[in-house]
Amino acid sequence: MTLIAFIGILMAGGLLAWIIARWNETLSRWIALTVVLIDLMWSVAILVSRRPDFSGTDWLIRFDYPWIGRFGIGISVAADGLSLVLLILTFFLGAVSVVVSWREIRDRVGFFHFNLLWVLAGIAGVFVVIDLFLFYFFWEVMLIPMYFLIGTWGHENRRYAAVKFFIFTQASGLMMLLSILGLYFIHGINTGTYTFDYFELLTATVGTTAGRWLMLGFLAAFIVKLPVVPFHSWLPDAHSQAPTAGSVILAGLLLKTGAYGILRFVLPLFPDASRELASIAMTLGVAGILYGALLAYGQTDFKRLVAYTSVSHMGFVMLGIFSFNELAFQGVVMQLVAHGLSTGALFVIAGALYERIHTRDLSLMGGFWTGTPFIGFITLVFVMASLGLPGLANFIAEFLILNGAWQASHALTVAGAMGLILAMAYSLRIMRKIFFGPASDMASRMSDLTLREKVVLVPMTLLVIFLGLFPQHVFNASEKTVKDILGVVMRSQADAIQNANENP
Repeated sequence: MTLIAFIGILMAGGLLAWIIARWNETLSRWIALTVVLIDLMWSVAILVSRRPDFSGTDWLIRFDYPWIGRFGIGISVAADGLSLVLLILTFFLGAVSVVVSWREIRDRVGFFHFNLLWVLAGIAGVFVVIDLFLFYFFWEVMLIPMYFLIGTWGHENRRYAAVKFFIFTQASGLMMLLSILGLYFIHGINTGTYTFDYFELLTATVGTTAGRWLMLGFLAAFIVKLPVVPFHSWLPDAHSQAPTAGSVILAGLLLKTGAYGILRFVLPLFPDASRELASIAMTLGVAGILYGALLAYGQTDFKRLVAYTSVSHMGFVMLGIFSFNELAFQGVVMQLVAHGLSTGALFVIAGALYERIHTRDLSLMGGFWTGTPFIGFITLVFVMASLGLPGLANFIAEFLILNGAWQASHALTVAGAMGLILAMAYSLRIMRKIFFGPASDMASRMSDLTLREKVVLVPMTLLVIFLGLFPQHVFNASEKTVKDILGVVMRSQADAIQNANENP
């Protein structure tokens, strides 16, 4: 029941914050922050207390309750080390989102926090639900509150960005629904048992052609959310138009659900089809690395620049997942955490700058370092993290991914490594445009970080440095999950080789 409580607390807190805001908006903010902090502390306590169990069991927490037995639908939730790590990231960035919105959101405060907490509930549900019917439900729960966050509290073109986000994610999600139903009926016809249970469907016997089509339906939803080039065009608009909290959640959490979906569902359910698609998927990953980095360098809108860096960084995730080795998988998990922290922090900084000078145009900035050394130093840390400086979490992630990818394809690894050079270019451009060079007219209007902003950014800075120096904490938590997923793919490959030898 613990995992259900995580989700229920967020949903109930969202409703309470919405109601209370009619009388006291400040209390509504405190309710939202308290709810997220309760989930954060609870999840950290579970991670610490279950640490000895990481290598000894598949699932640290599991709860099953038959709900609609006639159709094989159950309330099934489970968490392993990977799920717990991503839950902690969800609640941490959720708390960050509440705090950064404290002064930014002045209109319809209660409804804002309702949507914020419900999108977090949807994300948490995606990370723990193992019944495919409920998984699709929570996948959709994420979309509607995020649509309102962008469309109601965003910037000048917010409605266009919100509709574009919704169309891309909803259309691809419907393709996943069709694949879920296809898998449900195929398994039912073959066994006589109709169920959406993840563990039952892992044993489903699916033909080669059907497996390819079903896998593509799942993959469509996940690569759009990741996003993978050329299905990424919704992301820059959504990021640039969303309020700061919306950008933090989009970059730090929603993109991670795509990677999680590939690891948890695509590879274990369709290992044969996944191996067939591996070279194409890795190529798309490299294309995203290079394309995202090149477009990031050419942007003048700060938030749009950071949005394209997400496309580039998520290209590393795609490259690592389909390399099919443990090093790359561990790098992918670290990349999910590191990117959530570093890119989320850059969006917080972009929001802090916009609050002061009311523009995101880099060409109007310059010379801010003298008057704002603290925000300059914090930005420098996350810019260095973005370009992969050793000693920071992003370096660990990208080094492991490239190391693992080398075992799968030398050429694609070399091409992907070029993204690190491009990352250096756009990262240093951020510092030069905003903090160095000739002082702009905006420099006189700049003030350094407030206490509230320091409360957000200092912990994020310390976490990026800590994980860069001591990454083993994340590796230990996810090791069993990574080995299990990789084992499914490797057994599939071994069976395919054996069948080929027996039936030449």
